[in-house]
Amino acid sequence: MIDLTGKLKQVQTQMRNKEGDRKRAYLTLEELRPLPDNTNTYKSIGRTFLLEPKSVLEAEQEQKFKDSEATIASLQTSKENLEKKIAEVENSLRELLQQEPGIARQIMSMSM
Repeated sequence: MIDLTGKLKQVQTQMRNKEGDRKRAYLTLEELRPLPDNTNTYKSIGRTFLLEPKSVLEAEQEQKFKDSEATIASLQTSKENLEKKIAEVENSLRELLQQEPGIARQIMSMSM
């Protein structure tokens, strides 16, 4: 149960990060599209800026957007599977505790 919960939190964090990447790519595309084709555009690499054609930057941002969406969809599937497994483990624990009240008492005495 603890392992599954940790994995679920990790997947949720990855989803939030990819969602941020997707939003940044979308907003960058929205800013690039209205610019004329002959506009000087620069790509940031660390603390350096490289002159790049607008079309190259647009293509990179579109690819980042698509990759992020695909990753988010994959992570969503993983999240749903983990949630199902957690529900199954909870049900199994609940059944075990109902069948063996002595185990429930032991668990309660350990937590205090």
